[in-house]
Amino acid sequence: MTPSATPAYRRLSVEERRSQLLDAALTLFAHRAPEDVSLDDVAEAAGVSRPLVYRYFPGGKQQLYEAALRSAAEELQHCFDEPRQGPLLSRLSRALDRYLSFVDEHDTGFSALLQGGSVVETSRTTAIVDGVRRAAAEHIYRHLGVADPGPRLRMTVRTWITAVEAASLIWLDEDKQPPVEELRDWLVEQFVAVLTVTAGRDPQTAAVVGALGEDGRESTTRH
Repeated sequence: MTPSATPAYRRLSVEERRSQLLDAALTLFAHRAPEDVSLDDVAEAAGVSRPLVYRYFPGGKQQLYEAALRSAAEELQHCFDEPRQGPLLSRLSRALDRYLSFVDEHDTGFSALLQGGSVVETSRTTAIVDGVRRAAAEHIYRHLGVADPGPRLRMTVRTWITAVEAASLIWLDEDKQPPVEELRDWLVEQFVAVLTVTAGRDPQTAAVVGALGEDGRESTTRH
């Protein structure tokens, strides 16, 4: 083998190595429950030794799981970080496309990874998952143009976010049927429906629904 054909070895930085181990762990957690993944599995997937995994995660699998969960949570939080341009429901559709793409990619591990039900679940992991829901809600309030949402609007938005999670899990259980585009459109329609119901009891939400109507009419006029 000529020298030019020999692959160059590059020592990974601390952050690069940590990222490599987290990527390996996330891939495993995406398809198996956390309790079914061992540190040996992570080491093998990353192509490193078990002691190296411990060097970066001395707390063992619990620490690695929580770090992987935070990484997944950050990715999910970015799903709803849509530029506030164009019709609101179009923005929501694009955010849901990213969210459902994440669900699809992580497939059977979505429940174990983000919905609890694992033997390694703790108050910290629960807080990480709840942080995703709260961040999604804050993004939605900003898209709605509401700086100080009242209790009824907050409850409506957070209830819908919970419904999105539940629908995603059921979608996986139903072999990803209906097609993801139909699921996305149904969730958008459901968002409008729950806002409309709340609007009958809450002036703030009624104003939001009115703005959505204007938004839709302007979009139709432009087209």
